[in-house]
Amino acid sequence: MKPSVPVRDRHTWSLFEDWCAALDQPALPALSESLAQFLQAHPAAPTTQRRRIAVIDAAHYRHALPPPGRAETVRAALDVARSERLRDLAGLLGGIIARLPESGWPSILFARRDALILTLASTGMPYTQIAALRVCDVAVDPGSDALRVETGTGICTSTMRQLGGAGASPKRVYRRWCEVLGHHERYPSNRMLADAIESEGGTELTGYDRHLDPVGQQPLLTPIDRWGHTPLATTPLTSRAIADIVRMHLDGRAPAHLQPRVRTQPSDTEREPEPAPTVVLDSGYYERGTLARRDAHDLLADVDSALADVETRADKLLENLLGFLEVETSSM
Repeated sequence: MKPSVPVRDRHTWSLFEDWCAALDQPALPALSESLAQFLQAHPAAPTTQRRRIAVIDAAHYRHALPPPGRAETVRAALDVARSERLRDLAGLLGGIIARLPESGWPSILFARRDALILTLASTGMPYTQIAALRVCDVAVDPGSDALRVETGTGICTSTMRQLGGAGASPKRVYRRWCEVLGHHERYPSNRMLADAIESEGGTELTGYDRHLDPVGQQPLLTPIDRWGHTPLATTPLTSRAIADIVRMHLDGRAPAHLQPRVRTQPSDTEREPEPAPTVVLDSGYYERGTLARRDAHDLLADVDSALADVETRADKLLENLLGFLEVETSSM
């Protein structure tokens, strides 16, 4: 495929095309890793590098191909200081992931999900992009202990080896969360999931990731309430929630997610009878009550006659009204 490149951009494109040909890699479409390696092999001022990325991306846009310059690996190659910060962050997050609980309900469920959130956050992806990830967007790198993220919107990145150096395996983290999602696909029961996780440290979940469709469109990360329940209708975790989770883990303030205590009612045999309240009545209590009832009887004695008089007057008014209506009708 030979792209049509403007005259002013031909030198940049020819340089990239010759470099790809020397390494036996396609220039169109180009992999984001190839572009990142090209930038590292041809160091230049940041403005020059950004211009090269723009030219290569424009060639892909003209052929309706995903631009490689939007990938996180290219951004990291362009910004050396940012790459250094991400490597430090990956090492820090890897240590946090390695210390997450491995047993107990529902803490282990939160631990499996949060481990994947921290793994994805180590790539430097914005939280909005992490929240929008679907199952089909993440895959295990076949050649290394890493995860690859590729979306239809041009996002392309992968996890760093610093995670493994800190004791966290991205492949294991991803598999353990996929086991949870696969169990939900097979048995949509929170009680059954809790039993499987609590049994021998969650080993009963092994193999359930095969029930998860790798090209599925459902959200990858979901909310979990304090009882360990996930929404019946698949709902993605919000970017605000992901930011809070990452921040709490980095600050050492992540909750333990212990099982809330269930209040138990004592049995009838264990309940002690409550003592009857003691009420002391004064000597005039009954006399005042009798007097009040007598006064009420005298006050309401004429109610029946008053109601009868109202009823008689209402009947009279109705009779006069009907007579008036008959006269009006006959005169028309």
